Amino acid sequence: MKILITGGSGFLGTALTQSLKTHGVKGDTASVTWVSRSVEKEKTKNIADDVISYDDLASTDQTYDVIINLAGAGIADSRWTEARKQELFDSRLKPTQAVIDYIERVGNKPKLLISGSAIGWYGIQKENDPTALDETSPVTKTDFAHEICQAWEQLALTAQDAATDTVTDAVTDAVPVAIVRTGVVMAPEGGMVGRLITPFKMGTGGKLGNGQQIMSWISRTDWVRAVIFIIEQNLTHTLPTEQIYNLTNPTPISNTAFTDAMGTWLHRPTVMTLPAFVVKTMFGEMSTLLLDGQRVVPTALLNKGFEFNDLTVLDALKS
Repeated sequence: MKILITGGSGFLGTALTQSLKTHGVKGDTASVTWVSRSVEKEKTKNIADDVISYDDLASTDQTYDVIINLAGAGIADSRWTEARKQELFDSRLKPTQAVIDYIERVGNKPKLLISGSAIGWYGIQKENDPTALDETSPVTKTDFAHEICQAWEQLALTAQDAATDTVTDAVTDAVPVAIVRTGVVMAPEGGMVGRLITPFKMGTGGKLGNGQQIMSWISRTDWVRAVIFIIEQNLTHTLPTEQIYNLTNPTPISNTAFTDAMGTWLHRPTVMTLPAFVVKTMFGEMSTLLLDGQRVVPTALLNKGFEFNDLTVLDALKS
């Protein structure tokens, strides 16, 4: 099986690549190609079987069974200035458009496009709202995170329309698109935990604001398993050409519960509190990622029989 990944060298893409190469899909190990703007740098990591540039993608005749589109600058890496907001849009939409252009051009279409998104699509949910948001739920309140997810998803979904053979003009089967709305990904290193581990180790970790904001999370191990599960489902069943999956654990937690789990894992006190006004001063508009939340559940995955391995945040931190 040949799989193409944009954003393959990131926190999620690297783990996914290693699993695909080692365990494969239903026992069929995969040959993984990354698309990157830093080809030589990524080749030295010796993780992907091949690394190509976006210029290569625009001209190659190579075909792939599955494309996984994860490219995008980290939304929480720096303050949301107007320039940073544009960078966040461009880093997602330009690679996605390159993938769409490839699908339109190539004669033998991929069997599936999996394209990234985030639970920010649902917008801000009121803190005392007990409603569980699944894949059928509407937007609760629009904000920048919703806008960027919405634009990213809408562009990826146009792959369904890229089903005409450009050589013969024959109409082929539409390319199924699976949108994966990812929550906060937990792993012992990297991601959110990687940013927080130093203050927690120093005993200065603690809750943010009142700590009641809901965190919809997933372990990195289960995230990888879920993506491969989605591939398997599409290869063995006839599924809709438009699919939405929440890649979150079935049990969202509060920021206070996450803080307690970090303290237990690291055997450190967690009595500190960073007041909401300080968070807003430090991070500006981006503070919504820390102080607001959504109670998102993975109904689509559960309905298809997916089983989570890491049932608690502590499980994810110890894995």
